[in-house]
Amino acid sequence: MQTRLTLLIICNILVAALVFAEPEQPPNSVAEIQSVLSAQQDAWNRGDIDAFMKGYARSTSTVFVSEDEVGRGWETVRDRYRIRYSDRAKMGTLSFSDIEVTMLSPDAAVVLGRWRLKRANDEPHGRFTLIFKRLPEGWRIVHDHTSAAKE
Repeated sequence: MQTRLTLLIICNILVAALVFAEPEQPPNSVAEIQSVLSAQQDAWNRGDIDAFMKGYARSTSTVFVSEDEVGRGWETVRDRYRIRYSDRAKMGTLSFSDIEVTMLSPDAAVVLGRWRLKRANDEPHGRFTLIFKRLPEGWRIVHDHTSAAKE
């Protein structure tokens, strides 16, 4: 009888440990997210907005917030970039820095960082907060809140 009781207690302890354990984080998630950002930076610096947009979830629910505007949908975000950065001079050279990736779950992360454009006559820069979600096609941005620093 005591053996059964001991076994029952041990089983309950093991189940509780499994239930309350922190979800296992795939070890390469942070690297995969950083790779998406690196690919975006490279695409931008080649002048390829369509390749840059591969970092975003191709969904009507993708959100981009800048200044006092909220854009919804992958195509809306792409169109905003195409209009605002219509030629290489306007695009300049993009760099990301101070990247901090915080895993929220095995399939979601928040990324904080800085952006900077080097152009012939100016260097706009600022910060961004991105929400990444792991989708069947890989890690993608589902929400982008970007702000520009005052010059």
